[in-house]
Amino acid sequence: MFGFLIKKAFFDMWDNLIRIVIFNLGFIALFAVLIYFPLLFKSVPVLFFVALFFGLALLFVYTGAVNGMIKAMADYQTPEFKDFVTHLKSSYLQSLIFAAINLGFIFLLSVAFPVYARVKSILGPLASSLLFWVTIFWGLAIQYFYPILSRLDRKILKILKKMFLLLLDNPLFSIGLLIGAAFVFVLSAFTAFLLPGPTTVLLWHNVGLKLRLYKYDYLEEYPENRRSIPWDALLTEDRDRVGKRTLKGMIFPWKE
Repeated sequence: MFGFLIKKAFFDMWDNLIRIVIFNLGFIALFAVLIYFPLLFKSVPVLFFVALFFGLALLFVYTGAVNGMIKAMADYQTPEFKDFVTHLKSSYLQSLIFAAINLGFIFLLSVAFPVYARVKSILGPLASSLLFWVTIFWGLAIQYFYPILSRLDRKILKILKKMFLLLLDNPLFSIGLLIGAAFVFVLSAFTAFLLPGPTTVLLWHNVGLKLRLYKYDYLEEYPENRRSIPWDALLTEDRDRVGKRTLKGMIFPWKE
């Protein structure tokens, strides 16, 4: 299943290459705001966190709007740029709440780690270790936020609940998603994040959830077969939609 996830995400990106680059330009601009704007207030902690929230809010709201377009790409549709405003209106509130939650988490880490580091007893390292694993757990779970928002639910509490349920039920898959996203991010550094870029990371997560949900459709009919999911059968339609495409065929179509 994971091999097909890589193939589908890649070809979905390739089929929407111009859109991916344009959305990445928006991400690059907002990352610049997020990184440099709070530094203007680094001497005033309160203003620093206000500026950080402003940058995060812009980034997350933009991500929510782009996510609606990305969901269409994962579903073999061709999104129109005019749909951006529609997706923005339908996701900005959830994105703002999610930005506030993440800012709160960042603030907690910025306070807790230095405090625990100063504790001389064994409780300090233990607390720091626990906080470290909570951070990893949160990082794995938040991969599902935007795909759930566009595909399953729009209520923030239900989205958060489903994030953790998906992580707990699919820990190895979630780790694979994180590794794949990290690989795309590192690869993007060589093109100044124009390609594959943050948009492809979002596409990767959307395709991942789309394919993973087939498992739950199957289990509704065959709950006793939890340990033997017939992925080859479940992915037949998607394999047909993607087709037998190769990298060579994309670059040198006349040689196919």
